[in-house]
Amino acid sequence: MPPARYTSHALTSGATLKLLLTSGGVTNSSIHDALTGLLYRPIGDATALCIPTAEWGHPNCGPSGVWRFIAGKTPAPMIDLGWKSVGVLELTALPSIDEERWVPWVREADVLLVDGGDALYLCHWMRESGLADLLPSLTETVWVGVSAGSMVMTPRVGEDFVQWRPPTGDDHALGIVDFSICPHLAPDGMRGNSMAEAEHWAADISGPAYALDDQTAIKVVDGTVEVVSEGHWKHFPS
Repeated sequence: MPPARYTSHALTSGATLKLLLTSGGVTNSSIHDALTGLLYRPIGDATALCIPTAEWGHPNCGPSGVWRFIAGKTPAPMIDLGWKSVGVLELTALPSIDEERWVPWVREADVLLVDGGDALYLCHWMRESGLADLLPSLTETVWVGVSAGSMVMTPRVGEDFVQWRPPTGDDHALGIVDFSICPHLAPDGMRGNSMAEAEHWAADISGPAYALDDQTAIKVVDGTVEVVSEGHWKHFPS
């Protein structure tokens, strides 16, 4: 097991958006420190927008889950970290709103807190809303994803995680990073994905991938990929 902070590789073309891709949220001091290191100001002075959209696409999620995320009542610490302010950005609403209204909301936020659910549904609405096109210009923004909110940044989610089928019919996500993520790695018999299931998933990805437990995150800044963990994870090289 590599140490809590481990720089694995550099992307060939670095994303300008700063990413903290978590499996279970900001669950320990190492991930919390990584987040504060990405921000330009203390959390208490930083403004956040939370994006619950992925929940609507997953059969195990629904209105109560969306409320719990927004209210900071989930087991994944995100909303309840002491932000100066938190607003809600629902991507399915954005196509009906002029860009002149919502784009400034996004540009003015220090951090985007992106909930889990269905990664492909989230990907679809990021494209439909125009948020995906806006990402390259958000050079001072931090994207903090949990589960599907992290997987959406990868090239593929893998067929094992397809619940909602996009119009394209495939499992491709945004490809902002060059690796895929299997979240919620758990010991055999525990709730989550076993290592055997993660290895089966990785065999079909045909590219580099990571399996992460809920005490692990991946930080990406200027193309450098760094695993931040107080738990267990595995890197699957391409």
